[in-house]
This record gives sequence, C-alpha cells and structure tokens, in this order.
Amino acid sequence: MAQGSLSRRDFNVLEKIKDPEANPVAAVMVDPNLPKDPNVTDTSVYERVSQKEREIVVAIQQIEMELAGLKSSTSTEPTNDYRRYVRELGQLISENPRYASARNNRAQALRRLYGDTIILSGRPDSKALIQGAETEEVSQAALVVLSDLDEAISLLTPKSPFAPISPVAGKTLSQAHTQRAALYYMTSKSIGSDVPISLGGRKEEEWSKIDFESAASRDFALGGRYGNEIAKGLAVSTNPTAKLCGQIVREAMKKEYGPAFVQ
Repeated sequence: MAQGSLSRRDFNVLEKIKDPEANPVAAVMVDPNLPKDPNVTDTSVYERVSQKEREIVVAIQQIEMELAGLKSSTSTEPTNDYRRYVRELGQLISENPRYASARNNRAQALRRLYGDTIILSGRPDSKALIQGAETEEVSQAALVVLSDLDEAISLLTPKSPFAPISPVAGKTLSQAHTQRAALYYMTSKSIGSDVPISLGGRKEEEWSKIDFESAASRDFALGGRYGNEIAKGLAVSTNPTAKLCGQIVREAMKKEYGPAFVQ
C-alpha cells in the first residue's frame, strides 16, 4: 500500500495536539509601533512608571545574586528586603492600577517568598524563602498573586484574536499566563483532600486535581501562544485529556503514514 503524505489539515491537527489553544488562522499579530502598554499610552508616564519598576526589579535581582552566592551579601535578612520591595511594587500598583507589568512582577516576587504551592497553604514549599509562615499569611499572599495575574492577563489580552499587540505587552502577557500555569500545575501535583484551599471564595477553592491540570494546560498554551516556547511544550504534558488524545492520534498517524509521519 502506498504511503500517504501529510496535508495542511493534518499538520493543523498535530499542532492542536501540541497546543490545545492553537488556531491556525489566529496567529498573534505583533506590532512594534504600538504603545508598550496599551493602558499607559502617555510616553512620559510610561517611562517614569517603568523606570521605577526596573529599579525595584534590579534590587530584587541583587538579592537573588546574594542568595546564590554570586555576590557579597549586604543584608543579614534578605527576606525582609524582599518583603520591602514587594510593598514598593504594591505602592506602584496602587498609583498605577492599570500597569500590568508591575502586577506580574509582584506575583513573581510573592511566589519566590512563599513558593509555588502557595495556593495550598498547608503544603509548604521547601524552596520558598519564607518557611513556617502562618496559614492565613500564605492564603492572603496566594490571593494577591492570583488576583494580580488575573488582572495582568485581563489588561493585556487583545480584544479579539486578530487585534495586534506590542512586543513588550506580549512578553508580559506570556509571563503572566506561564506564571499562573506553574501555580496551577504545582497545585495539581500536591493537592489532597486533607488540605483545604482558602482563597476568599475564588473558583479555585472548588477545583479538583483534574481542574488544576486542565487550567495549567490552557495557561501554558496561551503563554506559548504569546511567545514562550517552553510553556507551549508543557501545554500537552499537563493536560490529561490532551495526553490521551495525543497518544491515540499519534498511533493512528503512524499506522496510516508510516515513515512519512514524524513526531
């Protein structure tokens, strides 16, 4: 029997397996001429706000270098400095609530302080800077993280699949989706019936392991769509349904096309 060849439709199906959110007719349109932040269009205001943010981020990076032993320590309590910079990001957000990048960076800093199991306040992360925090403190931090990422995503997501986005906004949007995906994924790996989730009535309180896995996959896919190739690759590996469907389709394609099918 003669071997077939892959059609464009076949390739689109395979792309859908790799990226559950993939849409071959809705590629992201990047326009470098657009404002860097669609909600802070005054150039002078954007430069002032982003410069303050950069100063805070650089200071946090210095702490990370000290913690990694790459730079001499200037502080006896780096976690206190970290907390201070989180507060400074909070002040920046209060003054500029529609500036999404600061929200994305505050979420990242809080993840570093409390770990990627922050949603499960009763399951501490050994990699977190703060160990032994009170359950209420962790829960409040988790609520801030998720709210920040939700708002950053809402602020930057184009109004339609065909609307363009600036490179800077696209990068921040990709990071926010990927961060939320990482939190959901780590929660799915650690969740158990013995650890209740307290998030001020958010939808995640009622989620099961499968719900967290599916949400992680969707966010990884969207993180990949806006530029993060690692997130795109993780989209399927974190989606139980996609993994099963992908395996079935791959086996069928192998039987149909033989050597013409390349995984």
